[in-house]
Amino acid sequence: MVQFTLPKGSKPEQGKTWEGPKEPNGKKAKRTKEFKIYRYDPATDANPRIDTYTVDLDSCGPMVLDALIKIKNETDPTLTFRRSCREGVCGSCAMNIDGGNTLACTKAITDVSGPVKVYPLPHQPVLKDLVPDLTHFYAQHASIKPYLQTKTAEPEAEWKQSPEERAKLDGLYECILCASCSTACPSYWWNSDRYLGPAALLQSYRWIADSRDEMTPERLDDLEDPFRLYRCHTIMNCANTCPKGLNPAEAIGNIKRMLVKRGV
Repeated sequence: MVQFTLPKGSKPEQGKTWEGPKEPNGKKAKRTKEFKIYRYDPATDANPRIDTYTVDLDSCGPMVLDALIKIKNETDPTLTFRRSCREGVCGSCAMNIDGGNTLACTKAITDVSGPVKVYPLPHQPVLKDLVPDLTHFYAQHASIKPYLQTKTAEPEAEWKQSPEERAKLDGLYECILCASCSTACPSYWWNSDRYLGPAALLQSYRWIADSRDEMTPERLDDLEDPFRLYRCHTIMNCANTCPKGLNPAEAIGNIKRMLVKRGV
């Protein structure tokens, strides 16, 4: 029988269970929720661990991010995570909650039955606790040149676009680069060194579809590669997990059709 050995630092251990909240009279809080949170500091820890916290829901906001902030402020200041807007706009607080990638600021605590399990985005190096290293992810996004490119002389006014042309960008420009889709994609797990992933390819198509951009042939040339584009096997995890309701798989399919059409 084939045996597999997990690499060092890959198997979470049972961590600390923190004391639960109490009311002013010293009694246990009546309405609570248990949070099991991934903890890891690669500088000091041999293995990650899962710490358990109990949050008083009557003194906490409704979202998972509210609970994380409450835990950090009142129970364990060493808990580390990213957050910024708290409105589902910036993408900073993307993490794996209850088995799915999403934004902690838009994931309601009541959406989870039982303990809330919180992990960093999967298959990325962990800087600390819930903070993944997204350096490679952002470098891939930069590689598709996510900005308007033109060959004609710059107009005296703005680059004009009709309402119909602008409408073609709906479902593309709204991406907040939270990395939920790419880190949910098995093809990206296996080939992230060469496959651009759903987020970068969605943004690539956003500029290919822009009527003002004049570098479509060059953009397509850059994507016509067995790995950069064609590692997408339409698994659809990207569309299922996107917190903005976007469909990267559809955008990738459109790029593939454009490449086939120009090759005929």
